[in-house]
Amino acid sequence: MKLGVLKENTDQRVAVVPDTVPKFQKIGIEVLVEKNAGAAAQFSDAAYQEQEAQVMDRAEVIKQADVIISIHPLSAEERQSIRTEQWLISQFEPFNDKEITPALEKEGRNAFSLDMIPRTTLAQSMDILSSMASIAGYKAVIEAGRLLPRYFPMMITAAGSIKPAKVLVLGAGVAGLQAIATARRLGSMVEAFDTRTAAKEEVLSLGAKFVEVEGAADDSGAGGYAVEQSEDFLKRQRAEVQARAMKADVIITTAQVRGRKAPLLVPTSTVEQMKPGSVIIDLAASTGGNCELSKDQELVVHQGVQIYGNSNLAELMPQDASTLYSNNLHNFLKYITKDGEIEVRMDDEIISGALITPAPKEA
Repeated sequence: MKLGVLKENTDQRVAVVPDTVPKFQKIGIEVLVEKNAGAAAQFSDAAYQEQEAQVMDRAEVIKQADVIISIHPLSAEERQSIRTEQWLISQFEPFNDKEITPALEKEGRNAFSLDMIPRTTLAQSMDILSSMASIAGYKAVIEAGRLLPRYFPMMITAAGSIKPAKVLVLGAGVAGLQAIATARRLGSMVEAFDTRTAAKEEVLSLGAKFVEVEGAADDSGAGGYAVEQSEDFLKRQRAEVQARAMKADVIITTAQVRGRKAPLLVPTSTVEQMKPGSVIIDLAASTGGNCELSKDQELVVHQGVQIYGNSNLAELMPQDASTLYSNNLHNFLKYITKDGEIEVRMDDEIISGALITPAPKEA
C-alpha cells in the first residue's frame, strides 16, 4: 500500500515526518511525499529520501497513492482527480462542516476523519485532537507572555519586588491543563475553571486553584468533551468569571462544545473590568470565541486589553506538531491495516467512529 503525503496549502505542518517513514514501512506501507511538503516545518526533501520515501510532484503523489493523507481536506475541485478506490484521510470536521459528509458520499469517496477518532484510552496514541490541543495550551501561555507587559514570576531585585502574574484558565481539558502547567512553570499564580467534575483533581494536581460553580450539567457521557449548559448556570458562571477576571493579568479560554458555537464566557462588560495591559488568549475563536470581542486569527485591543483569537496555535510550532501528528497517524494506520491493506471492521469503535463515508463493499 502506498501512502501519499501532500503539502498543506494554508498550514506550516506536514502530516508525516521523515523519522516516522521507517515505522510505516515496517507495517507494509510505502510513503510518497509531495516536493517541499515538510519545508515549512524544517523537514527537507533530502531528509525524506534518506528514509527511503519517494519525493515527487503533487499530481504524481495523488495518481500513485492508495491512501492520500492531508491535515486539511482537499478542495472539492481537487477531489475530482481522486479515484473512487483511493482512501482519503484528513480532518474533515463533520460536526462543524455539515456539508462535507454528504458531498463525499455523493462523490463515492472512502474517507476517515482523524478528528472523529473516539477519545478513549485505547485510542489515546491516535488522538490528534489531544496532541494538537496540548501544543496549543503551551503556546497560548507563550503568546500571552509575548503580549503581557510584565513578568510571569515573582521577581525580587535590588530595584524592588515584582508580584507574580495572575492567570485564569477557562476550560481544563487537554489544552487548559497544558496551559496551567506551563503558566505554573513560569512562576505565575493560576486559577482554573471547568464544568467537568473530573477536572478538579487534575487542576489541583498541577498546583492551580480550582474555581467551582455549582449546578453544572452532567458530563459523564460526553467522552471528555464539554456539554451544553443551562442559561442559569452560564449566567452564574459569567458572574464568577468576571469577579476573577478583574484581578487577572492573563485569561486563557479553551471551552468548546462539539458541533456548537463556543460558549460565551468573557463578555465585553467583563473585558472592560480588566486591568489595562491584561491579555486574553481565546483558543475557541474559530467557533465563535469564548470572549465576545474575539476575532479568529486577529489581535483586538479594547480599552487597553489585548485579545488574541487563534484556534490553531499548534501551527505556530510546526516541527513538534508535525512529529506528534505523524506518530498519531502511524498508530491509527497500524491499527486499521493488516498485511499492508486497510481492513474495515465496523464492529470496532475506533474504526467505525473515524469512518465518515462508506467503505468498499465486502467481497
